[in-house]
Amino acid sequence: MRAVVLTADKTVEVVTVDDPVLSGPDGAIIKVEATAICGSDLHLYHGMLPSAGVQPGHEVVGTILEVGPDVRERAVGDRVLVSGVVACGHCGACRRGDPISCLVTGPIALGTTPALHGGQAELLAVPAVDLFTLVIPEGVSTENAVLLTDILPTGFLGAQMGNIQPGDSVAVFGMGPVGVMALASAKLYGPSQIFAVDVVPERLARAEAMGAIPINATDDLGALGVIEATKGRGVNVAIEAVGNQRTIQDALSCVAARGRVSMVGVNLEMDFPFPMALAFLKALSFRAAFAAIPSTWSNLLPLIAEGSLDLGDVFTHRMGLSEASKAYEMFDNKSDGMLKVLLDPSR
Repeated sequence: MRAVVLTADKTVEVVTVDDPVLSGPDGAIIKVEATAICGSDLHLYHGMLPSAGVQPGHEVVGTILEVGPDVRERAVGDRVLVSGVVACGHCGACRRGDPISCLVTGPIALGTTPALHGGQAELLAVPAVDLFTLVIPEGVSTENAVLLTDILPTGFLGAQMGNIQPGDSVAVFGMGPVGVMALASAKLYGPSQIFAVDVVPERLARAEAMGAIPINATDDLGALGVIEATKGRGVNVAIEAVGNQRTIQDALSCVAARGRVSMVGVNLEMDFPFPMALAFLKALSFRAAFAAIPSTWSNLLPLIAEGSLDLGDVFTHRMGLSEASKAYEMFDNKSDGMLKVLLDPSR
């Protein structure tokens, strides 16, 4: 089969690799119908994590071609979306949809290690398929199904952890795909104002069209822009959807006393300069988390079905898997107005 492989820093190639085999008796092989490039894939692309030989991709929709003998709730022919995060598949945490709390393997993102290949490919092996996939209901589009594999649950978690109350003011830092999902989710809680902070004009315009007040953070003016826009008060809640040191500091700086900061951007630094005095003196709450994706599906599916979530057209580009190298380059550089790209393995 064809698959995207990271061959060096900032280099991906589409090459022919061996077809996947079942990961175990509870696993399945899926023919990939659609897959996407996520912002966290860029950590691998930039060499922030060991990546040579990794087959990336954790946002996958497809059809089951083969199941192991222990699979009970899925069958060949089922059209499913796949959780971008998996774990052992046997412990109590996994069985309640919380791979983050798995004590056996801990959470594992598909396509981040050579031991667990990702889905930017024609085929994908999925472990514990009963737990880590969802049959796509009628009426849910392919695009929304892909969003449910990672970034919508992540953005939803960002809003959830902020404990947004009706009438609160909210700032979302980063209007990339996860930030757009966080903005859409924050609106469900009835805030009085939502500020969208970014440096890319097209992304700020998209946020404004979704009802947010745009704040241009060019020249590191993100926190100051929010404070000025609130006449010095700051916001009740800041959602950080980038993972960059600057945006995390800005999120912490722009919240009012007793404010809440919710971080869902990926930052894996062990030595982070946390502004402890600021957090202490303002009595701030800070939460950061990796989304337990399957646990969110029961909440998110009805919201999608009812049209309560204004997700916009997040996928600005659609390309073939054969164009993955170009797609990564465009996504990394935010060129041609790219927000998110959907890859078609049939092309």
